[in-house]
Amino acid sequence: MMKRVLVFMAFAALLLIGTAQTSQAQTDQTATTTATTQQLSDQTQGTTPVEAEKVLHKEIKRLFIEGGAGFMGVILLCLILGLAIAIERIIYLNLATTNTEKLLEKIEKALNEEGVDAAKEICRNTRGPVASIFYQGLDRAHEGVEMAEKSVVAYGGVQMGLLEKNLSWISLFIAIAPMLGFLGTVIGMIDAFDAIEQAGTVSATIVAGGIKVALITTVTGLIVAIILQVFYNYLLTKIDGISNQMEDSSITLIDMLAKYNQK
Repeated sequence: MMKRVLVFMAFAALLLIGTAQTSQAQTDQTATTTATTQQLSDQTQGTTPVEAEKVLHKEIKRLFIEGGAGFMGVILLCLILGLAIAIERIIYLNLATTNTEKLLEKIEKALNEEGVDAAKEICRNTRGPVASIFYQGLDRAHEGVEMAEKSVVAYGGVQMGLLEKNLSWISLFIAIAPMLGFLGTVIGMIDAFDAIEQAGTVSATIVAGGIKVALITTVTGLIVAIILQVFYNYLLTKIDGISNQMEDSSITLIDMLAKYNQK
């Protein structure tokens, strides 16, 4: 399911890039480069929210075209893919969150009243990595507490890998988004100096216009990196919380098994 979502979003981004490139060919660059943020503010004054939204949409489209559809499209693709992975991870981690105290109470009651098989059944019917780890430990309980502990530790590493799955991709997008922005800025500056060389004179209009267009990609790349960084840190915090639950509850489970085997 996740692969289908990523493919669909990538396809949508490519369509958006193509549309932007077509619009760029049909747009008068002279008119677009003379528009300013102050003009946008003046246009939105006294308008309805719907009209203001349309003006804002046009301004975003203009900046996207001025920044270069190629670089801006790739940066946008990084944002789409990064958000898709982040949303998938948030859903997965929320489903992986378990009330460990209540689960431990059920397992302890099942162990004391019905035995290991009943406790395993509770874990089997409970979702989340904590219940999966408990099941592995209970499954090896007949071999002794030491073997159960080893099983819990080993399977805990497996569950941590599942919790951290695809986070490296978000980290990659955070790194390359501003890099692509800087690359677009450098290329834009080169184009500006080429324009100065062809004009044969240093014009404030040429220099300012070239620098403004070049910096749009940098700003966009930094915004994308900031957005993804917020999601990335949230996911790390969520994973740390689940990891602490796994460790604390596993120790409690081993103590329960030790007491159970002493009976």
